[in-house]
Amino acid sequence: MAGDEAGQRNETKQERIDRNLGDLLQELRVAFPGVQFLFAFLLVVPFQQGWVDVDETEKVVYFIALVLTAISSVCFIAPTARHRLRFREGDLEWVVESANRLAVLGLICLGGAIAAVLLLVTMVVFSDVFAVIVCALIALLIVWTWFGAPLVRGLRHDR
Repeated sequence: MAGDEAGQRNETKQERIDRNLGDLLQELRVAFPGVQFLFAFLLVVPFQQGWVDVDETEKVVYFIALVLTAISSVCFIAPTARHRLRFREGDLEWVVESANRLAVLGLICLGGAIAAVLLLVTMVVFSDVFAVIVCALIALLIVWTWFGAPLVRGLRHDR
């Protein structure tokens, strides 16, 4: 985006908005299959035979993962709906700006859902202490690779 703002591309404002929308939709095409797979997994888990042995903490972690995955799905689908409803009105700038915020929120929720599912599975397979350690490490990895490194890069680049 810094290149966009600095005028390094020879494009009109409308061309930039169109390109940004295309880029965003392509990124969502990459992220959404993972959300769909995770959501499908979570939807069948309670119907498995071993689910009756799950304790209250594990049920809460499961529900958190399920809700975060649902929110992520909503956020990743919303740009398509917004585009469909607003593109004829020439409101693509709003579509791109709001879709960008929704995509970031979707990624935050997806990261939380991944960590929660990992916590749940590790709690069931190993121990609660080990599960918390593994979940914390994966959560740190997600936060750093998805958000921290790009934000630090942006801060360094801005100087």
